[in-house]
Amino acid sequence: MLAVPFEDNLPLVRRLEAVGFRAWPAANVQYDGSWQVRLTGGHPSKRLNCIVALDPSDSRDIAIRLEKAGRKFASYGRPLIVRQTPLAPKQLINHLDTEGWECFEDVVTMTCDLSEIVLPDTLDHLPTHDVGRYVDASLELQAEDAALKPALAEIIGAIKPPTGLFVIETAERGPVATTLCVQDNDLAGIMSLAVADDQRRKGLGLEVLTAALRWARMRGARRAWLQVVADNEPALALYRKLGFKEAYRYHYWRKGKDA
Repeated sequence: MLAVPFEDNLPLVRRLEAVGFRAWPAANVQYDGSWQVRLTGGHPSKRLNCIVALDPSDSRDIAIRLEKAGRKFASYGRPLIVRQTPLAPKQLINHLDTEGWECFEDVVTMTCDLSEIVLPDTLDHLPTHDVGRYVDASLELQAEDAALKPALAEIIGAIKPPTGLFVIETAERGPVATTLCVQDNDLAGIMSLAVADDQRRKGLGLEVLTAALRWARMRGARRAWLQVVADNEPALALYRKLGFKEAYRYHYWRKGKDA
């Protein structure tokens, strides 16, 4: 089934895509025209291992460019993935659909005006400067392989804008909630918010998110943004509660089983 790209407000899309790349930097970034080829050998994140086309008019030699990128991805041991934003050329998406690629994972990019929203009166938390502590807590809460610790620490260390690492812990349970906030001038990106499975519906997600937004706003951020998988209803409800609204969506494409 052909996915229809979102095409409204392209200047905002371009700006959020740019800050998103800085907030979650790939280890290796190359350009083929306006197509960004992102690869990270140590971490399997799709955002770090994908092709992103950044100009709707750049549709030349699609098959040749995908084949070339495919060899690059294979050298990293990664499957070839295309990330479709509203900036992707329609011809590229039509080609993927015609060639039997599969469109999967609908992701919502949301924003809110930090100068207008009223943050709830929750316990305040200061960001930690202990990257190892944050990485351990984040991997635990997201049930990810502890072997990813060096790669995740390297990604966080490569983030250039000011970054707040937030961890909420209890004496009994240890880490119960984490998030990472990247403040890029007037924009603040919320990354990787996680709450322990057995601690949900206790307000911890709201508490850690509010702490991060409060920190970013005090540093001069005027708008916050985040990305969330479209079927994550609890997370969407939390973000909407704070005033986040959908700005655009993106999707991933991979080669189908019969390709």
